[in-house]
Order: sequence, then structure tokens, then C-alpha cells
Amino acid sequence: MSKTIRIFRDTLTMTERCLILSKRNIDTFLTSFILPALMMVLFVYVFGGAMNVGDSSYVNYIVPGIILQCIGQCASTTAISVSSDIKNGIIDRFCTMPIIKSSILSGHVIGALLRNLLTTIIVIAVAFVVGFRPTANLLEWLIVIVIVLLYIVTISWISVFIGITANSSEGAGAFSVIVIILPYLSSGFVPVETMPKILKIFSEHQPMTPVIESIRMLLLGKPLNTDTLLIATIWCLGLTIAFYFLSSKAFINKIAK
Repeated sequence: MSKTIRIFRDTLTMTERCLILSKRNIDTFLTSFILPALMMVLFVYVFGGAMNVGDSSYVNYIVPGIILQCIGQCASTTAISVSSDIKNGIIDRFCTMPIIKSSILSGHVIGALLRNLLTTIIVIAVAFVVGFRPTANLLEWLIVIVIVLLYIVTISWISVFIGITANSSEGAGAFSVIVIILPYLSSGFVPVETMPKILKIFSEHQPMTPVIESIRMLLLGKPLNTDTLLIATIWCLGLTIAFYFLSSKAFINKIAK
């Protein structure tokens, strides 16, 4: 059997394991599927009436921010899962088996990707119920899907690294605080022009703002700023590559001990 086939087979097996564990974990169910719906309803009906975002309705404006925030909340599940595997010794057992070691991490990432895709679908479905009316054509929807997939992979590899390096599962779970707060410190929920100067500068130059702006422009059928899309892509690719290698190195060091 060729190495490529072995990698594919072992990754598929590890992905299936991660999904089974997620299905058995009620906390994962609540975080991944119920919370996104609640977040959308909360922001639209509690805060929507007080927000002025120009010529767009508030529900149309916040959908990209809610998507990124819910992906961030799901990221803690990945970090905790990786940390738990290391702490309970199952990784050591896997390493004694004739499997490709990299498939262990890849399985977590692909499992996270599938969970987050379902979360994104739920967010968009609930958004339609509460008044979301995108004007994107098929090509624009496809670009949105690519951006979301790239962002999920980025966050997932960061989560894997946090899970490997954290001293406890609780510490790994704390990672979600960062990726939940960052969408608030972006253009996800209010225009950056309304923020104080220092916060405005930070919001304009942090990774989530170009991702959110790109998704928003595509969904609402506005002219796409190619510079914004390029910056979003560079941020995601750069962080993905960096944390893929950091995770791989940390994992090798961890199983070598």
C-alpha cells in the first residue's frame, strides 16, 4: 500500500473517531449547533434596533461576524479534544500502532472542519429566518465558501497547537476567549469608524476584519475590494502554514518524551 493511500486511510479513521466523540459529547452539541442559533437571534432582536450600520439591515451586516465568532467558539472543542488525547495517554497508544502519526492531527483538523461547516450552515439558516437577504450570485457564494473553509482550517491548526502545548484541558479551552473576543474588536458587529482611534487602528489591522469585510461584500453583492480579499487570504494562509509546522514540531516533541 502506498504512503498516500495510508495517509488518506488513517486520516479518515481519525476523523471518524473525532466525529464519534463529538456526537457523544452533549457540550459539543450545544456549543456547535444550539449556540450559533441563539447568538443570531440575540444580536438581531436585542441589539439590532439600536444599531446603525448605514444602508444595510443589521442582520445582513452581522452574519459574517457571527459566523467567525461561532467558528471561534467551536475551536475550543478542538483544542480541548487534542489536549485530552495527550493527557489521557491515547496518543501514546496510537503511536505504538502502525499508523501515520500526522493523521492524528489531521483527523482533528478535518473533524473540526466538518463541525464548523455545519455550524456555518446553521448560522446562515437561522439568519434567513430572522431576515437575512443576501444578493450574492453563485460565483460570489462559492468564493464565500472558500474563504470560510480557509478560515476554519486556520483556526483549527491554531487550536491543535494550543491543545498540544496547553498544560491542561481547561487551559486549552481558554483559547476560545481570544477567538470569541476578536470578532467584537473588528468590523463584525459595528463599523470600525465608530470606534475610538486606538481601537480603530487595531480593528483595521487584525486578521478577522479583512475576512469579515470580504464575506460581507460578497454576500451583499457589493463591489469586492481585491486588496481586502488578498489581505484576508494572506493572513489565513500565513497563519495556517505557521501553525501547521508549529503543531507538527510540538507534537513530535510531545510524543518523544
